[in-house]
Amino acid sequence: MGATDARPLIAVPAYPVREGRVEGWVYPAAAVPTAYLEAVVRAGGEPAILFPRPIDGATADAVLAGCAGLLLLGGGDVDPAHYGEEPHPRTYGVSAVRDEFELALLAAARRSRIPVFGICRGAQLLAVASGTTLDQHISDRPDLDAHGRPGVEDGAEVHEVEVLPDTHLAEILGAGTVRASCHHHQAIAAIPDGLRLSAVSPDGVIEGIETTDDHWCVAVQWHPEDTAGEDPGQQSLFDAFVAACR
Repeated sequence: MGATDARPLIAVPAYPVREGRVEGWVYPAAAVPTAYLEAVVRAGGEPAILFPRPIDGATADAVLAGCAGLLLLGGGDVDPAHYGEEPHPRTYGVSAVRDEFELALLAAARRSRIPVFGICRGAQLLAVASGTTLDQHISDRPDLDAHGRPGVEDGAEVHEVEVLPDTHLAEILGAGTVRASCHHHQAIAAIPDGLRLSAVSPDGVIEGIETTDDHWCVAVQWHPEDTAGEDPGQQSLFDAFVAACR
Protein backbone atom coordinates (compact mmCIF):
# COMPACT_ATOMS: atom_id res chain seq x y z
CA MET A 1 0.00 0.00 0.00
CA GLY A 2 1.47 3.33 -1.04
CA ALA A 3 1.48 6.48 1.05
CA THR A 4 -1.39 7.96 -0.96
CA ASP A 5 -3.49 4.82 -0.33
CA ALA A 6 -2.93 4.63 3.42
CA ARG A 7 -6.04 4.83 5.55
CA PRO A 8 -5.78 7.52 8.22
CA LEU A 9 -5.88 6.04 11.71
CA ILE A 10 -8.92 7.32 13.61
CA ALA A 11 -8.87 7.18 17.42
CA VAL A 12 -12.19 5.84 18.74
CA PRO A 13 -12.48 5.77 22.56
CA ALA A 14 -14.48 2.74 23.65
CA TYR A 15 -17.36 2.51 26.11
CA PRO A 16 -16.59 0.95 29.49
CA VAL A 17 -18.98 -2.01 29.75
CA ARG A 18 -19.85 -3.54 33.10
CA GLU A 19 -19.68 -7.29 33.63
CA GLY A 20 -22.76 -9.14 32.39
CA ARG A 21 -23.88 -6.33 30.07
CA VAL A 22 -22.95 -8.44 27.05
CA GLU A 23 -24.43 -11.93 27.11
CA GLY A 24 -21.79 -14.49 28.00
CA TRP A 25 -19.20 -11.91 29.11
CA VAL A 26 -18.58 -12.36 32.82
CA TYR A 27 -15.83 -9.73 33.09
CA PRO A 28 -15.83 -5.97 32.53
CA ALA A 29 -15.11 -4.96 28.93
CA ALA A 30 -14.65 -2.03 26.58
CA ALA A 31 -16.60 -1.89 23.34
CA VAL A 32 -17.73 0.25 20.40
CA PRO A 33 -21.01 -0.20 18.46
CA THR A 34 -20.13 -1.41 14.99
CA ALA A 35 -22.22 1.20 13.13
CA TYR A 36 -19.63 3.89 13.98
CA LEU A 37 -16.75 1.70 12.84
CA GLU A 38 -18.47 0.68 9.61
CA ALA A 39 -19.10 4.34 8.73
CA VAL A 40 -15.42 5.19 9.32
CA VAL A 41 -14.28 2.26 7.17
CA ARG A 42 -16.68 3.21 4.37
CA ALA A 43 -15.17 6.71 4.48
CA GLY A 44 -11.68 5.29 3.98
CA GLY A 45 -10.47 5.50 7.57
CA GLU A 46 -9.02 2.85 9.86
CA PRO A 47 -10.62 2.91 13.34
CA ALA A 48 -8.35 2.32 16.32
CA ILE A 49 -10.36 1.44 19.43
CA LEU A 50 -8.88 2.95 22.59
CA PHE A 51 -9.26 1.51 26.08
CA PRO A 52 -10.68 4.14 28.50
CA ARG A 53 -8.54 4.82 31.55
CA PRO A 54 -7.35 7.75 33.68
CA ILE A 55 -4.62 9.65 31.81
CA ASP A 56 -2.86 12.98 32.08
CA GLY A 57 -2.26 15.48 29.30
CA ALA A 58 1.16 14.17 28.33
CA THR A 59 -0.17 10.63 28.01
CA ALA A 60 -3.13 11.85 25.96
CA ASP A 61 -0.72 13.62 23.61
CA ALA A 62 1.26 10.39 23.25
CA VAL A 63 -1.87 8.27 22.64
CA LEU A 64 -2.96 10.54 19.79
CA ALA A 65 0.53 10.99 18.35
CA GLY A 66 0.01 8.19 15.84
CA CYS A 67 -3.59 9.09 15.02
CA ALA A 68 -4.95 11.40 12.33
CA GLY A 69 -8.33 12.13 13.95
CA LEU A 70 -10.53 11.65 17.03
CA LEU A 71 -14.11 10.35 16.92
CA LEU A 72 -16.17 10.96 20.08
CA LEU A 73 -19.20 8.68 20.35
CA GLY A 74 -22.62 8.73 21.96
CA GLY A 75 -23.46 6.96 25.19
CA GLY A 76 -24.07 7.76 28.85
CA ASP A 77 -24.34 11.26 30.28
CA VAL A 78 -21.40 13.53 31.03
CA ASP A 79 -21.05 13.99 34.81
CA PRO A 80 -22.81 17.29 35.65
CA ALA A 81 -19.96 18.03 38.08
CA HIS A 82 -17.92 18.98 34.99
CA TYR A 83 -20.21 21.98 34.49
CA GLY A 84 -20.91 22.75 38.13
CA GLU A 85 -24.35 21.18 38.57
CA GLU A 86 -25.92 18.44 40.65
CA PRO A 87 -27.24 15.47 38.66
CA HIS A 88 -30.87 15.44 37.57
CA PRO A 89 -32.81 12.39 38.84
CA ARG A 90 -32.92 11.07 35.25
CA THR A 91 -29.18 11.44 34.65
CA TYR A 92 -27.83 8.01 33.70
CA GLY A 93 -24.76 6.09 32.58
CA VAL A 94 -22.17 8.44 34.10
CA SER A 95 -18.64 7.04 33.94
CA ALA A 96 -15.91 9.05 35.64
CA VAL A 97 -13.22 7.10 33.78
CA ARG A 98 -14.82 7.70 30.40
CA ASP A 99 -15.26 11.42 31.10
CA GLU A 100 -11.65 11.83 32.21
CA PHE A 101 -10.27 9.83 29.29
CA GLU A 102 -12.28 11.59 26.59
CA LEU A 103 -11.81 15.09 28.00
CA ALA A 104 -8.04 14.49 28.06
CA LEU A 105 -8.08 13.20 24.47
CA LEU A 106 -10.21 16.13 23.31
CA ALA A 107 -7.81 18.60 24.89
CA ALA A 108 -4.88 16.79 23.24
CA ALA A 109 -6.62 16.85 19.86
CA ARG A 110 -7.21 20.57 20.23
CA ARG A 111 -3.52 21.08 21.04
CA SER A 112 -2.31 18.99 18.11
CA ARG A 113 -5.05 20.31 15.78
CA ILE A 114 -6.08 16.87 14.54
CA PRO A 115 -9.70 16.74 13.30
CA VAL A 116 -12.45 15.90 15.80
CA PHE A 117 -15.92 14.59 15.02
CA GLY A 118 -18.35 14.42 17.94
CA ILE A 119 -21.65 12.53 17.93
CA CYS A 120 -24.43 13.00 20.52
CA ARG A 121 -22.54 12.69 23.83
CA GLY A 122 -19.45 13.73 21.84
CA ALA A 123 -21.14 17.03 20.96
CA GLN A 124 -22.11 17.55 24.58
CA LEU A 125 -18.57 16.76 25.71
CA LEU A 126 -17.16 19.37 23.31
CA ALA A 127 -19.64 21.94 24.62
CA VAL A 128 -18.83 21.20 28.27
CA ALA A 129 -15.07 21.27 27.59
CA SER A 130 -15.60 24.69 25.98
CA GLY A 131 -17.30 26.09 29.07
CA THR A 132 -21.05 25.68 28.74
CA THR A 133 -23.70 23.60 30.52
CA LEU A 134 -26.22 20.96 29.47
CA ASP A 135 -29.98 20.80 29.83
CA GLN A 136 -30.02 17.55 31.78
CA HIS A 137 -33.46 16.25 30.79
CA ILE A 138 -35.47 17.46 27.80
CA SER A 139 -37.65 14.37 27.40
CA ASP A 140 -41.39 14.68 28.02
CA ARG A 141 -41.35 18.48 27.97
CA PRO A 142 -44.52 19.73 26.24
CA ASP A 143 -42.69 22.65 24.58
CA LEU A 144 -40.24 20.35 22.79
CA ASP A 145 -40.56 17.78 20.03
CA ALA A 146 -39.70 14.11 20.56
CA HIS A 147 -35.95 13.54 20.46
CA GLY A 148 -36.01 9.80 21.05
CA ARG A 149 -35.07 7.69 24.04
CA PRO A 150 -31.41 6.83 24.66
CA GLY A 151 -30.18 3.44 25.71
CA VAL A 152 -33.27 1.45 24.69
CA GLU A 153 -34.08 -0.68 21.66
CA ASP A 154 -36.05 1.22 18.99
CA GLY A 155 -35.53 4.44 20.93
CA ALA A 156 -34.56 6.51 17.88
CA GLU A 157 -36.80 9.32 16.61
CA VAL A 158 -36.17 10.62 13.09
CA HIS A 159 -36.96 14.32 12.76
CA GLU A 160 -35.97 17.37 10.76
CA VAL A 161 -32.87 19.41 11.54
CA GLU A 162 -32.06 22.79 10.03
CA VAL A 163 -28.42 23.14 8.94
CA LEU A 164 -27.34 26.77 9.10
CA PRO A 165 -25.57 28.49 6.19
CA ASP A 166 -21.94 29.60 6.32
CA THR A 167 -20.89 26.70 8.55
CA HIS A 168 -18.63 23.69 8.06
CA LEU A 169 -21.71 21.52 8.49
CA ALA A 170 -23.40 23.31 5.58
CA GLU A 171 -20.30 22.69 3.45
CA ILE A 172 -20.84 18.97 4.06
CA LEU A 173 -24.63 18.59 4.06
CA GLY A 174 -25.73 21.80 2.38
CA ALA A 175 -27.72 24.48 4.16
CA GLY A 176 -31.36 23.60 4.74
CA THR A 177 -33.35 20.73 6.19
CA VAL A 178 -32.05 17.20 6.72
CA ARG A 179 -33.64 14.18 8.37
CA ALA A 180 -31.72 12.97 11.39
CA SER A 181 -31.98 10.02 13.77
CA CYS A 182 -31.96 11.14 17.41
CA HIS A 183 -32.09 9.40 20.77
CA HIS A 184 -30.98 11.80 23.48
CA HIS A 185 -32.56 13.09 26.68
CA GLN A 186 -30.03 15.88 27.23
CA ALA A 187 -29.05 18.86 25.09
CA ILE A 188 -26.47 21.64 24.93
CA ALA A 189 -27.84 24.58 26.90
CA ALA A 190 -25.96 27.44 25.21
CA ILE A 191 -23.17 28.09 22.71
CA PRO A 192 -19.90 28.96 24.50
CA ASP A 193 -17.11 31.21 23.26
CA GLY A 194 -15.05 29.55 20.54
CA LEU A 195 -17.96 27.54 19.16
CA ARG A 196 -20.86 28.41 16.87
CA LEU A 197 -24.28 26.96 16.23
CA SER A 198 -24.42 24.92 13.02
CA ALA A 199 -27.75 23.08 13.25
CA VAL A 200 -30.99 23.39 15.20
CA SER A 201 -34.22 21.41 15.42
CA PRO A 202 -37.60 23.09 14.81
CA ASP A 203 -38.21 23.36 18.57
CA GLY A 204 -34.93 25.24 19.10
CA VAL A 205 -32.83 22.39 20.52
CA ILE A 206 -29.17 22.74 19.52
CA GLU A 207 -28.32 19.96 17.05
CA GLY A 208 -24.89 20.97 15.73
CA ILE A 209 -21.86 22.91 16.94
CA GLU A 210 -18.39 23.53 15.56
CA THR A 211 -15.26 25.50 16.31
CA THR A 212 -14.86 28.99 14.90
CA ASP A 213 -11.11 28.75 14.26
CA ASP A 214 -9.27 26.77 11.59
CA HIS A 215 -9.27 23.54 13.60
CA TRP A 216 -11.66 20.99 11.98
CA CYS A 217 -13.90 20.20 14.95
CA VAL A 218 -17.52 19.42 14.07
CA ALA A 219 -20.15 17.84 16.32
CA VAL A 220 -23.79 16.84 15.89
CA GLN A 221 -26.39 15.94 18.50
CA TRP A 222 -28.01 13.30 16.30
CA HIS A 223 -26.70 9.86 15.34
CA PRO A 224 -25.55 9.82 11.70
CA GLU A 225 -24.17 6.30 12.12
CA ASP A 226 -27.75 5.01 12.51
CA THR A 227 -28.60 5.70 8.87
CA ALA A 228 -25.23 6.28 7.18
CA GLY A 229 -25.32 2.86 5.54
CA GLU A 230 -28.41 3.85 3.51
CA ASP A 231 -28.27 7.66 3.55
CA PRO A 232 -25.37 9.19 1.57
CA GLY A 233 -25.98 12.52 3.30
CA GLN A 234 -25.35 11.10 6.75
CA GLN A 235 -22.38 9.07 5.46
CA SER A 236 -20.94 12.30 4.03
CA LEU A 237 -20.29 13.48 7.60
CA PHE A 238 -17.89 10.58 8.10
CA ASP A 239 -16.48 11.08 4.59
CA ALA A 240 -15.69 14.73 5.31
CA PHE A 241 -14.16 13.88 8.69
CA VAL A 242 -11.86 11.22 7.25
CA ALA A 243 -10.95 13.48 4.33
CA ALA A 244 -9.92 16.17 6.85
CA CYS A 245 -7.76 13.56 8.57
CA ARG A 246 -5.76 12.77 5.44
